[in-house]
Amino acid sequence: MNQTPIEATSWRAHCTLLMLTFVYAMSLIDRQIMGVLIEPVKQEFQVSDTAMGLLSGLAFAVFYSTLAVPMGRIADRGNRRNMVAWCCAAWSVMTAMCGLAGSYWQLAAARVGVAVGESGGTAPSLSMIADHYPPTQRSRAMSVFMLGPHFGTLVGLGLGAWIAYKYGWRSAFLWMAVPGLIAALLLRLAGIEPLRGRFNSQGEAATASAGEGESLKTVLQEIWASPAFMRITLAGMLIGFAGYGIGIWSTAFLVRSHGLSLKDAGILVGLFSGLASIVGALFSGWLCDRLAQRDTRWQLGVPILGLCIALPCGVMYLQYPAGQFWQLGPLNVPHAMAFSLLFSFFGVWWTAPSFAALTQLVSSHRRTTALALYNLGLTMIGGGLGPLTVGMLSDALTPRFGAEALRWSLMAVMFTFALAAMSFAWALKSYAKAVATPR
Repeated sequence: MNQTPIEATSWRAHCTLLMLTFVYAMSLIDRQIMGVLIEPVKQEFQVSDTAMGLLSGLAFAVFYSTLAVPMGRIADRGNRRNMVAWCCAAWSVMTAMCGLAGSYWQLAAARVGVAVGESGGTAPSLSMIADHYPPTQRSRAMSVFMLGPHFGTLVGLGLGAWIAYKYGWRSAFLWMAVPGLIAALLLRLAGIEPLRGRFNSQGEAATASAGEGESLKTVLQEIWASPAFMRITLAGMLIGFAGYGIGIWSTAFLVRSHGLSLKDAGILVGLFSGLASIVGALFSGWLCDRLAQRDTRWQLGVPILGLCIALPCGVMYLQYPAGQFWQLGPLNVPHAMAFSLLFSFFGVWWTAPSFAALTQLVSSHRRTTALALYNLGLTMIGGGLGPLTVGMLSDALTPRFGAEALRWSLMAVMFTFALAAMSFAWALKSYAKAVATPR
Protein backbone atom coordinates (compact mmCIF):
# COMPACT_ATOMS: atom_id res chain seq x y z
CA MET A 1 0.00 0.00 0.00
CA ASN A 2 3.08 2.25 0.03
CA GLN A 3 2.27 3.56 3.52
CA THR A 4 4.95 5.68 5.16
CA PRO A 5 5.10 5.96 8.98
CA ILE A 6 6.00 9.62 9.47
CA GLU A 7 5.75 11.97 12.43
CA ALA A 8 2.50 13.92 12.65
CA THR A 9 4.32 17.21 12.97
CA SER A 10 6.87 16.58 10.22
CA TRP A 11 7.08 18.83 7.20
CA ARG A 12 5.98 15.97 4.96
CA ALA A 13 2.71 15.63 6.86
CA HIS A 14 2.13 19.37 6.63
CA CYS A 15 2.94 19.39 2.90
CA THR A 16 0.49 16.55 2.29
CA LEU A 17 -2.16 18.48 4.23
CA LEU A 18 -1.56 21.54 2.03
CA MET A 19 -1.81 19.44 -1.14
CA LEU A 20 -5.07 17.88 0.05
CA THR A 21 -6.36 21.39 0.80
CA PHE A 22 -5.42 22.48 -2.73
CA VAL A 23 -7.29 19.48 -4.17
CA TYR A 24 -10.31 20.26 -2.00
CA ALA A 25 -10.25 23.86 -3.21
CA MET A 26 -10.30 22.64 -6.80
CA SER A 27 -13.31 20.41 -6.09
CA LEU A 28 -15.26 23.33 -4.65
CA ILE A 29 -14.26 25.62 -7.52
CA ASP A 30 -15.52 23.07 -10.02
CA ARG A 31 -18.66 22.48 -7.93
CA GLN A 32 -19.55 26.06 -6.95
CA ILE A 33 -18.64 27.88 -10.14
CA MET A 34 -22.14 27.06 -11.37
CA GLY A 35 -23.40 29.57 -8.80
CA VAL A 36 -21.77 32.51 -10.56
CA LEU A 37 -22.81 31.23 -13.99
CA ILE A 38 -26.52 30.70 -13.24
CA GLU A 39 -27.65 33.89 -14.97
CA PRO A 40 -25.79 33.52 -18.31
CA VAL A 41 -26.48 29.75 -18.53
CA LYS A 42 -30.17 30.34 -17.78
CA GLN A 43 -30.38 33.01 -20.47
CA GLU A 44 -28.60 30.93 -23.14
CA PHE A 45 -30.64 27.76 -22.61
CA GLN A 46 -33.89 29.57 -21.70
CA VAL A 47 -34.71 27.50 -18.60
CA SER A 48 -36.38 28.27 -15.24
CA ASP A 49 -34.92 28.80 -11.76
CA THR A 50 -36.15 25.32 -10.88
CA ALA A 51 -34.16 23.84 -13.77
CA MET A 52 -31.06 25.73 -12.66
CA GLY A 53 -31.58 24.58 -9.08
CA LEU A 54 -31.78 21.01 -10.35
CA LEU A 55 -28.59 21.46 -12.39
CA SER A 56 -26.59 23.11 -9.61
CA GLY A 57 -27.99 20.95 -6.79
CA LEU A 58 -29.83 17.66 -7.06
CA ALA A 59 -28.34 16.39 -10.34
CA PHE A 60 -24.89 16.78 -8.83
CA ALA A 61 -25.72 15.60 -5.33
CA VAL A 62 -27.46 12.34 -6.20
CA PHE A 63 -24.42 10.91 -7.98
CA TYR A 64 -21.85 12.50 -5.67
CA SER A 65 -23.39 11.28 -2.43
CA THR A 66 -24.46 7.84 -3.65
CA LEU A 67 -21.07 6.93 -5.12
CA ALA A 68 -19.16 8.37 -2.13
CA VAL A 69 -20.04 5.30 -0.04
CA PRO A 70 -18.56 2.63 -2.38
CA MET A 71 -15.62 4.98 -2.99
CA GLY A 72 -15.13 5.13 0.78
CA ARG A 73 -15.16 1.34 1.02
CA ILE A 74 -12.46 1.14 -1.65
CA ALA A 75 -10.38 3.79 0.12
CA ASP A 76 -10.63 1.93 3.45
CA ARG A 77 -8.89 -1.00 1.75
CA GLY A 78 -6.52 0.76 -0.63
CA ASN A 79 -4.21 3.70 -1.17
CA ARG A 80 -6.17 6.84 -0.35
CA ARG A 81 -3.65 9.27 -1.86
CA ASN A 82 -3.81 7.61 -5.27
CA MET A 83 -7.61 7.53 -5.22
CA VAL A 84 -7.88 11.25 -4.43
CA ALA A 85 -5.34 12.14 -7.13
CA TRP A 86 -7.07 10.11 -9.87
CA CYS A 87 -10.49 11.41 -8.88
CA CYS A 88 -9.23 15.00 -8.98
CA ALA A 89 -7.93 14.49 -12.51
CA ALA A 90 -11.26 12.95 -13.58
CA TRP A 91 -13.50 15.72 -12.24
CA SER A 92 -11.21 18.39 -13.75
CA VAL A 93 -11.60 16.83 -17.20
CA MET A 94 -15.38 16.78 -16.77
CA THR A 95 -15.35 20.44 -15.71
CA ALA A 96 -13.74 21.25 -19.05
CA MET A 97 -16.48 19.22 -20.75
CA CYS A 98 -19.08 21.51 -19.11
CA GLY A 99 -17.63 24.36 -21.15
CA LEU A 100 -18.18 22.39 -24.36
CA ALA A 101 -21.85 21.56 -23.69
CA GLY A 102 -24.21 22.52 -26.50
CA SER A 103 -27.47 22.12 -24.61
CA TYR A 104 -28.90 22.10 -21.09
CA TRP A 105 -28.94 18.29 -20.99
CA GLN A 106 -25.36 17.99 -22.22
CA LEU A 107 -24.33 20.39 -19.46
CA ALA A 108 -26.30 18.30 -16.95
CA ALA A 109 -24.49 15.15 -18.11
CA ALA A 110 -21.10 16.83 -17.74
CA ARG A 111 -22.06 18.00 -14.23
CA VAL A 112 -22.88 14.39 -13.36
CA GLY A 113 -19.37 13.48 -14.52
CA VAL A 114 -17.92 16.11 -12.17
CA ALA A 115 -19.98 14.60 -9.34
CA VAL A 116 -18.73 11.07 -10.05
CA GLY A 117 -15.12 12.25 -9.86
CA GLU A 118 -15.60 14.32 -6.72
CA SER A 119 -17.29 11.44 -4.88
CA GLY A 120 -13.87 9.91 -4.23
CA GLY A 121 -12.18 13.03 -2.91
CA THR A 122 -13.37 14.35 0.43
CA ALA A 123 -13.80 11.31 2.68
CA PRO A 124 -10.42 9.70 1.80
CA SER A 125 -8.72 13.07 2.35
CA LEU A 126 -10.27 13.43 5.81
CA SER A 127 -9.24 9.89 6.67
CA MET A 128 -5.65 10.66 5.65
CA ILE A 129 -5.59 13.78 7.82
CA ALA A 130 -6.87 11.82 10.82
CA ASP A 131 -3.92 9.43 10.39
CA HIS A 132 -1.41 12.26 9.95
CA TYR A 133 -2.42 14.18 13.10
CA PRO A 134 -3.26 13.11 16.66
CA PRO A 135 -6.67 14.00 18.18
CA THR A 136 -5.23 16.99 20.09
CA GLN A 137 -4.16 18.62 16.79
CA ARG A 138 -6.92 17.31 14.57
CA SER A 139 -9.37 20.24 14.66
CA ARG A 140 -6.60 22.64 13.66
CA ALA A 141 -5.42 20.35 10.88
CA MET A 142 -8.96 19.96 9.60
CA SER A 143 -9.54 23.71 9.84
CA VAL A 144 -6.63 24.09 7.39
CA PHE A 145 -8.20 21.47 5.12
CA MET A 146 -11.53 23.28 5.38
CA LEU A 147 -9.86 26.37 3.91
CA GLY A 148 -10.20 24.56 0.58
CA PRO A 149 -13.87 25.43 0.03
CA HIS A 150 -13.28 29.02 1.04
CA PHE A 151 -10.35 29.46 -1.31
CA GLY A 152 -12.57 27.77 -3.87
CA THR A 153 -15.29 30.34 -3.20
CA LEU A 154 -12.80 33.20 -3.40
CA VAL A 155 -11.28 32.03 -6.69
CA GLY A 156 -14.26 30.27 -8.23
CA LEU A 157 -16.71 33.11 -7.73
CA GLY A 158 -14.28 36.00 -8.08
CA LEU A 159 -12.05 34.86 -10.94
CA GLY A 160 -14.84 32.77 -12.47
CA ALA A 161 -17.11 35.81 -12.63
CA TRP A 162 -14.36 37.88 -14.25
CA ILE A 163 -13.61 35.22 -16.88
CA ALA A 164 -17.32 34.80 -17.62
CA TYR A 165 -17.74 38.57 -17.93
CA LYS A 166 -14.75 38.93 -20.28
CA TYR A 167 -14.85 35.73 -22.33
CA GLY A 168 -18.18 33.98 -21.63
CA TRP A 169 -19.34 31.27 -19.24
CA ARG A 170 -17.84 28.44 -21.31
CA SER A 171 -14.34 29.87 -20.90
CA ALA A 172 -14.83 29.94 -17.13
CA PHE A 173 -15.37 26.17 -17.08
CA LEU A 174 -12.43 25.49 -19.40
CA TRP A 175 -9.93 27.61 -17.46
CA MET A 176 -11.02 26.29 -14.05
CA ALA A 177 -10.20 22.73 -15.13
CA VAL A 178 -6.48 23.46 -15.48
CA PRO A 179 -5.46 23.94 -11.81
CA GLY A 180 -7.32 20.74 -10.87
CA LEU A 181 -5.11 18.71 -13.20
CA ILE A 182 -2.03 20.34 -11.65
CA ALA A 183 -3.30 19.56 -8.14
CA ALA A 184 -3.86 15.90 -9.07
CA LEU A 185 -0.33 15.56 -10.41
CA LEU A 186 1.25 17.19 -7.34
CA LEU A 187 -0.61 14.97 -4.90
CA ARG A 188 0.16 11.77 -6.80
CA LEU A 189 3.89 12.51 -7.07
CA ALA A 190 4.60 14.24 -3.73
CA GLY A 191 1.79 13.36 -1.30
CA ILE A 192 2.30 10.84 1.53
CA GLU A 193 -0.09 7.99 2.33
CA PRO A 194 0.01 7.78 6.17
CA LEU A 195 0.09 4.61 8.21
CA ARG A 196 -3.54 3.71 8.79
CA GLY A 197 -4.66 3.89 12.43
CA ARG A 198 -1.29 5.09 13.75
CA PHE A 199 -2.97 6.98 16.61
CA ASN A 200 -5.27 4.12 17.61
CA SER A 201 -5.32 2.96 21.20
CA GLN A 202 -4.34 -0.68 21.75
CA GLY A 203 -7.99 -1.63 22.16
CA GLU A 204 -9.01 0.14 18.98
CA ALA A 205 -6.10 -1.37 17.08
CA ALA A 206 -7.22 -4.83 18.12
CA THR A 207 -10.80 -4.02 17.06
CA ALA A 208 -9.60 -2.69 13.73
CA SER A 209 -7.54 -5.80 13.09
CA ALA A 210 -10.47 -8.04 13.93
CA GLY A 211 -12.84 -5.97 11.84
CA GLU A 212 -10.86 -5.96 8.60
CA GLY A 213 -13.03 -7.18 5.77
CA GLU A 214 -16.28 -6.46 7.61
CA SER A 215 -19.37 -5.88 5.51
CA LEU A 216 -20.98 -2.54 4.78
CA LYS A 217 -24.02 -3.76 6.72
CA THR A 218 -21.87 -4.10 9.85
CA VAL A 219 -20.51 -0.58 9.44
CA LEU A 220 -24.02 0.79 8.96
CA GLN A 221 -25.24 -0.98 12.08
CA GLU A 222 -22.39 0.43 14.16
CA ILE A 223 -23.02 3.97 12.92
CA TRP A 224 -26.77 3.70 13.42
CA ALA A 225 -26.15 2.57 17.00
CA SER A 226 -24.16 5.76 17.72
CA PRO A 227 -26.56 8.54 18.83
CA ALA A 228 -23.75 11.10 18.66
CA PHE A 229 -22.85 10.22 15.05
CA MET A 230 -26.48 10.30 13.90
CA ARG A 231 -27.25 13.63 15.59
CA ILE A 232 -24.11 15.29 14.22
CA THR A 233 -25.08 13.96 10.79
CA LEU A 234 -28.56 15.46 11.16
CA ALA A 235 -27.00 18.82 12.05
CA GLY A 236 -24.72 18.61 9.00
CA MET A 237 -27.66 17.91 6.68
CA LEU A 238 -29.59 20.90 8.02
CA ILE A 239 -26.61 23.24 7.70
CA GLY A 240 -25.86 21.93 4.22
CA PHE A 241 -29.46 22.52 3.16
CA ALA A 242 -29.21 26.21 4.00
CA GLY A 243 -25.50 26.66 3.24
CA TYR A 244 -25.53 25.16 -0.25
CA GLY A 245 -28.77 26.92 -1.11
CA ILE A 246 -27.50 30.33 -0.01
CA GLY A 247 -24.02 29.79 -1.47
CA ILE A 248 -25.23 28.80 -4.93
CA TRP A 249 -27.82 31.58 -5.21
CA SER A 250 -26.07 34.44 -3.42
CA THR A 251 -24.52 35.90 -6.58
CA ALA A 252 -27.89 35.85 -8.36
CA PHE A 253 -29.44 37.49 -5.28
CA LEU A 254 -27.04 40.45 -5.47
CA VAL A 255 -27.72 40.81 -9.19
CA ARG A 256 -31.51 40.74 -8.82
CA SER A 257 -32.08 42.52 -5.49
CA HIS A 258 -29.14 44.97 -5.37
CA GLY A 259 -28.71 45.68 -9.08
CA LEU A 260 -25.07 44.58 -9.35
CA SER A 261 -23.48 43.26 -12.51
CA LEU A 262 -22.62 39.56 -12.62
CA LYS A 263 -18.91 40.38 -12.50
CA ASP A 264 -19.17 42.66 -9.46
CA ALA A 265 -21.53 40.34 -7.62
CA GLY A 266 -19.23 37.36 -8.12
CA ILE A 267 -16.18 39.31 -7.00
CA LEU A 268 -17.95 40.60 -3.88
CA VAL A 269 -19.32 37.21 -2.85
CA GLY A 270 -15.93 35.61 -3.42
CA LEU A 271 -14.05 38.41 -1.66
CA PHE A 272 -16.28 38.84 1.38
CA SER A 273 -17.44 35.25 1.83
CA GLY A 274 -14.11 33.71 0.88
CA LEU A 275 -11.83 35.82 3.06
CA ALA A 276 -14.18 35.86 6.07
CA SER A 277 -14.67 32.10 5.84
CA ILE A 278 -10.92 31.49 5.70
CA VAL A 279 -10.35 33.49 8.89
CA GLY A 280 -13.40 31.93 10.56
CA ALA A 281 -12.34 28.38 9.72
CA LEU A 282 -8.81 28.84 11.09
CA PHE A 283 -10.04 30.58 14.22
CA SER A 284 -12.69 27.96 14.97
CA GLY A 285 -10.19 25.10 14.67
CA TRP A 286 -7.75 26.82 17.01
CA LEU A 287 -10.52 27.75 19.46
CA CYS A 288 -12.00 24.25 19.45
CA ASP A 289 -8.68 22.49 20.14
CA ARG A 290 -8.05 24.79 23.10
CA LEU A 291 -11.52 24.58 24.62
CA ALA A 292 -11.95 20.84 24.02
CA GLN A 293 -8.89 20.13 26.17
CA ARG A 294 -10.83 21.61 29.11
CA ASP A 295 -14.18 20.02 28.27
CA THR A 296 -14.69 17.64 25.35
CA ARG A 297 -18.21 18.97 24.80
CA TRP A 298 -16.72 22.12 23.30
CA GLN A 299 -16.05 19.99 20.21
CA LEU A 300 -19.74 20.55 19.46
CA GLY A 301 -20.16 23.69 21.55
CA VAL A 302 -18.08 25.75 19.12
CA PRO A 303 -20.37 24.85 16.18
CA ILE A 304 -23.44 25.71 18.29
CA LEU A 305 -21.99 29.10 19.20
CA GLY A 306 -21.09 29.86 15.59
CA LEU A 307 -24.55 28.98 14.29
CA CYS A 308 -26.31 31.05 16.93
CA ILE A 309 -24.34 34.15 15.87
CA ALA A 310 -24.44 33.41 12.13
CA LEU A 311 -28.25 33.16 11.92
CA PRO A 312 -29.13 36.78 12.80
CA CYS A 313 -26.23 38.02 10.65
CA GLY A 314 -27.60 36.04 7.70
CA VAL A 315 -31.09 37.41 8.23
CA MET A 316 -29.74 40.98 8.23
CA TYR A 317 -27.76 40.27 5.03
CA LEU A 318 -30.86 39.09 3.20
CA GLN A 319 -33.20 41.75 4.58
CA TYR A 320 -30.96 44.81 4.28
CA PRO A 321 -32.60 47.29 1.87
CA ALA A 322 -31.10 47.87 -1.56
CA GLY A 323 -29.71 51.19 -2.80
CA GLN A 324 -27.12 51.88 -0.09
CA PHE A 325 -23.49 51.46 -1.20
CA TRP A 326 -19.89 52.03 -0.27
CA GLN A 327 -17.32 52.67 -2.99
CA LEU A 328 -14.44 50.16 -3.00
CA GLY A 329 -12.30 51.17 -5.95
CA PRO A 330 -14.42 50.50 -9.04
CA LEU A 331 -16.89 48.35 -7.04
CA ASN A 332 -20.20 49.45 -5.55
CA VAL A 333 -20.44 47.50 -2.29
CA PRO A 334 -23.96 47.18 -0.80
CA HIS A 335 -24.11 47.84 2.95
CA ALA A 336 -25.63 44.37 3.24
CA MET A 337 -22.18 42.88 2.57
CA ALA A 338 -21.06 43.85 6.10
CA PHE A 339 -23.53 41.30 7.44
CA SER A 340 -22.47 38.82 4.75
CA LEU A 341 -18.92 39.09 6.09
CA LEU A 342 -20.07 38.31 9.66
CA PHE A 343 -22.33 35.51 8.44
CA SER A 344 -19.44 33.90 6.56
CA PHE A 345 -17.04 34.23 9.52
CA PHE A 346 -19.32 32.57 12.07
CA GLY A 347 -21.16 30.29 9.66
CA VAL A 348 -18.12 28.02 9.16
CA TRP A 349 -17.46 27.32 12.84
CA TRP A 350 -19.18 23.95 12.53
CA THR A 351 -17.05 22.41 9.79
CA ALA A 352 -13.64 21.45 11.20
CA PRO A 353 -14.87 20.73 14.78
CA SER A 354 -17.70 18.46 13.59
CA PHE A 355 -15.52 16.49 11.16
CA ALA A 356 -12.86 16.10 13.86
CA ALA A 357 -15.57 14.91 16.26
CA LEU A 358 -16.68 12.23 13.82
CA THR A 359 -13.14 10.85 13.45
CA GLN A 360 -13.13 10.18 17.21
CA LEU A 361 -16.41 8.25 17.05
CA VAL A 362 -15.32 5.59 14.53
CA SER A 363 -12.37 3.22 14.23
CA SER A 364 -9.68 3.91 11.64
CA HIS A 365 -10.52 0.84 9.52
CA ARG A 366 -14.04 2.13 8.86
CA ARG A 367 -13.35 5.88 9.06
CA THR A 368 -13.46 6.65 5.33
CA THR A 369 -16.71 4.74 4.89
CA ALA A 370 -18.27 6.50 7.90
CA LEU A 371 -17.23 9.92 6.64
CA ALA A 372 -18.56 9.05 3.18
CA LEU A 373 -21.91 8.17 4.76
CA TYR A 374 -21.88 11.50 6.59
CA ASN A 375 -21.13 13.27 3.32
CA LEU A 376 -23.98 11.35 1.69
CA GLY A 377 -26.46 13.05 4.01
CA LEU A 378 -24.68 16.40 3.86
CA THR A 379 -24.56 16.45 0.08
CA MET A 380 -27.80 14.66 -0.81
CA ILE A 381 -29.97 16.78 1.49
CA GLY A 382 -27.80 19.88 1.58
CA GLY A 383 -26.16 20.11 -1.82
CA GLY A 384 -29.05 18.38 -3.58
CA LEU A 385 -32.22 19.78 -2.07
CA GLY A 386 -30.91 23.17 -0.87
CA PRO A 387 -30.31 24.87 -4.26
CA LEU A 388 -33.32 23.08 -5.80
CA THR A 389 -35.64 24.21 -2.98
CA VAL A 390 -34.44 27.80 -3.29
CA GLY A 391 -35.08 27.73 -7.05
CA MET A 392 -38.54 26.18 -6.68
CA LEU A 393 -39.55 28.65 -3.97
CA SER A 394 -38.26 31.53 -6.08
CA ASP A 395 -40.39 30.42 -9.03
CA ALA A 396 -43.43 29.96 -6.77
CA LEU A 397 -43.03 33.39 -5.13
CA THR A 398 -42.32 35.32 -8.33
CA PRO A 399 -46.00 36.13 -9.08
CA ARG A 400 -46.22 37.87 -5.68
CA PHE A 401 -42.75 39.34 -5.14
CA GLY A 402 -41.36 39.68 -8.66
CA ALA A 403 -37.57 40.22 -8.69
CA GLU A 404 -37.53 40.02 -4.87
CA ALA A 405 -38.80 36.42 -4.86
CA LEU A 406 -35.27 35.07 -4.52
CA ARG A 407 -34.67 37.20 -1.40
CA TRP A 408 -37.65 35.60 0.38
CA SER A 409 -36.79 32.15 -0.89
CA LEU A 410 -33.32 32.43 0.68
CA MET A 411 -34.86 33.71 3.92
CA ALA A 412 -37.03 30.61 4.14
CA VAL A 413 -34.08 28.18 4.08
CA MET A 414 -31.91 30.33 6.38
CA PHE A 415 -33.83 29.27 9.48
CA THR A 416 -32.68 25.65 9.26
CA PHE A 417 -29.52 26.96 10.99
CA ALA A 418 -31.56 27.11 14.20
CA LEU A 419 -32.59 23.45 13.81
CA ALA A 420 -28.95 22.50 13.19
CA ALA A 421 -27.84 24.20 16.42
CA MET A 422 -30.52 22.25 18.28
CA SER A 423 -29.30 18.98 16.77
CA PHE A 424 -25.70 19.69 17.85
CA ALA A 425 -26.98 20.46 21.36
CA TRP A 426 -28.90 17.17 21.31
CA ALA A 427 -25.63 15.35 20.56
CA LEU A 428 -23.57 16.93 23.38
CA LYS A 429 -24.21 14.35 26.09
CA SER A 430 -23.94 11.27 23.88
CA TYR A 431 -20.75 12.60 22.24
CA ALA A 432 -19.03 13.21 25.58
CA LYS A 433 -20.01 9.71 26.71
CA ALA A 434 -18.81 8.07 23.50
CA VAL A 435 -15.41 9.80 23.58
CA ALA A 436 -14.91 8.89 27.25
CA THR A 437 -15.68 5.21 26.57
CA PRO A 438 -12.64 3.18 25.35
CA ARG A 439 -13.25 1.61 21.97
